[in-house]
Amino acid sequence: MRTVRLGRNGPHVSAMGLGCMGMSISYGEPNDAESIATLHRAIDLGVNLIVTSDAYGAGVNEALVGRAIKGKREQVLVATKFGNLALAGRGADGGAAALTGGHPDYVPQACEKSLKQLGVDVIDIYGLHRVDATVPIEDTVGAMKRLVEQGKVRYLQLSEAGPETIRRANKVHPIAALETEYSLWSRDVENAILPTCRELGIAFMPYAPLGRGFLTATMKTLDALLPSDRRRDHPRFHAENINKNKDLLKPIEDIAAAHSCTPAQIALAWLLAQGADIVPIPGTKRRAYLEQNCAALDVRLGADEINRLSAAFPLNVTAGTRYPEKQLKSLGI
Repeated sequence: MRTVRLGRNGPHVSAMGLGCMGMSISYGEPNDAESIATLHRAIDLGVNLIVTSDAYGAGVNEALVGRAIKGKREQVLVATKFGNLALAGRGADGGAAALTGGHPDYVPQACEKSLKQLGVDVIDIYGLHRVDATVPIEDTVGAMKRLVEQGKVRYLQLSEAGPETIRRANKVHPIAALETEYSLWSRDVENAILPTCRELGIAFMPYAPLGRGFLTATMKTLDALLPSDRRRDHPRFHAENINKNKDLLKPIEDIAAAHSCTPAQIALAWLLAQGADIVPIPGTKRRAYLEQNCAALDVRLGADEINRLSAAFPLNVTAGTRYPEKQLKSLGI
């Protein structure tokens, strides 16, 4: 497994990380035994960037990761996040005494809870899961900076932040990485967010690099999703949109056939080709898919293939927004 530096000031990480959300919530039924086996297999393959959040099952996913890395702590870099109170099951207006997700007094509380749930003494990469519109970003990152000074956190990251927010945050303390959705069918970040990260020396960690599974070309109808699957709430997976979006998959499938690999590997190879500062974190709870994803690092696309894929997925070609309208508004970018 080759490694890259996570931004100008971050640690060296595997060129492919592992997102852990789907092990506990949102996609299909949890299988802790297979998930832990997948985490162990990732470590065996040299994947050292393990990504979770306190919002994934209100701490359930952090606890799962904690069990998996017990006895293997020195082999991994744990990245977790805080501040996505809606996903964690508590709205930002959860009562007069409730602190909002980016409140500087809430930051150390969240960190202590994550340390306990993960069973670690220090969090390698600590991130703000969602920017709190009610709190200046300087105040939130200032509180995160104090965690670094106290030795509880090593590096800082942001998630789903806009260019100006990124700049202001980076002035308070160096931001190692930005974690935001990016894939062939979600290329909005190329306009301003990715250039801002590159200007400031901040790495980019694309989550959902396989379009929440759609770019694997295995879910061309809603029948591929369980009734409880959260993707059913996402406009891109609504019946009328998924029927349009499936027509986008042909170039991926054709190039995959030419390389004798999977469409998922082609989608990841395209993303990796966008720059050495791109560190995808595809999520899976199955060893077979983990191994497929890691093998994408060995797929070499020609310039004509990269251009063909880029042309097939121009900005705004995808039918439906990437989140429901309410969630999009909450991103504030």
